[in-house]
Amino acid sequence: MADSDSLKLILTALSVSGPTFGWVLLGVLLRRVGLVKQQHVDAIARLAFNAALPLLLFISAAAVDYSRVTDARYLLAGIVATLLTLGASWIYCRWRGFALDDTGIFMQASYRSNLAIVGIALCHAAYGEAGLALAALPLAVMTALYNVLAVAVLNATLGGQRSPGAMILGMLRNPLLIGIALGVAASLASWQLPPLFTHAGDALSNYFLPLTLVSIGGAIKLNTLHRLGRLTWEAAIWRLCVGPALGMAVALGMGVEGPPLGVLFLLLASPVAAASFVMVVAARGNGTLAANIIILTTLLCGLTATAGFLLLVWLGLVGEVV
Repeated sequence: MADSDSLKLILTALSVSGPTFGWVLLGVLLRRVGLVKQQHVDAIARLAFNAALPLLLFISAAAVDYSRVTDARYLLAGIVATLLTLGASWIYCRWRGFALDDTGIFMQASYRSNLAIVGIALCHAAYGEAGLALAALPLAVMTALYNVLAVAVLNATLGGQRSPGAMILGMLRNPLLIGIALGVAASLASWQLPPLFTHAGDALSNYFLPLTLVSIGGAIKLNTLHRLGRLTWEAAIWRLCVGPALGMAVALGMGVEGPPLGVLFLLLASPVAAASFVMVVAARGNGTLAANIIILTTLLCGLTATAGFLLLVWLGLVGEVV
C-alpha cells in the first residue's frame, strides 16, 4: 500500500475518533485548571440523561424504517456478541481465580459499553445522521439487555436485592428508553416529524453532544490513576479489545458489512458505561474498582477505537465515512 493511501486511512480513522475523544480530553484539561467543577459535570449529566439525549434518540428512532428490522443482522450480532463476551469473561475470571465480588464487577465491565454518549457520538462522527439512525435500534435493545444482565450478574456475585419487578419498573422509567420507544411509535404510526425536530436534532448532535463529552472528561480524576491494579487493566483490555473483537467475529460470521458493521464496532468499542458504577455501589460492591475501570477505559478508548476502526477501514469492511 502506498504511503499516501496509508495516511488517508489513518486520517479517516482519526476523523471519527479524534473529535469525540478530543472533547473528552478538553474536559480533563478544564477540570485540571479548575474551569470545570463537579457541580457542572452533575448538571450537564442530569440535563443529558433527562432531556437532551432522550430527545435526540427520539428523533433518531423516528427516522428508522422498522419494516426492515427483520433484516437487522447487526442488531442480532450485537446481542449475540454481548452474551458471548459475558460468558467468556466468566470463564476467564474462574481461570484467573478472581474473588466472586470482583468477578461480577469484571463481567459487567467486559460487555457494558457507553452506548448512549460515547457510542452514539462516534457513530455520528463516522456516518452523520445516518449513523444516528443505524445506532438507534441497537442502542434501545442493547441498553435494556445490559441492564437485565447487570442485575443478574451483580445479584449472583454481590448479593444485590433488586427484584426483577423493580428492575423492569426502573427500565420503564428510563428517559433514554422512553425517548426511543416514543420514536419507534412515531415511525410505526408514519408520523412525519416537523422541521423543528430536525433542527433540534442537528443542534443536539453538533453542540450538546460535545458538551456531554466534555463533562465526561471533567468527571475523570487523574489523581486516582496511581491506584489502578492488574484487575483494572485486565478489565479494560476486555472492554476495549476482547469485547469488540468478539463482536466483529460474530458480525462478520453473520454477513454484516458496510456502515452497520462500522456502527456496531463503534458501539461495542466504547468505554465502560458510568451506569455500571451506580449499580455496583447500589449492590454494595467495590465502587473504587468500578470507577477505576470507567476512568481507564475512557482514557484508552481513543487509541483502541481508532486502531480498530482503522483496521476495518483498511480491510474495506465499513463503507464510506462522512
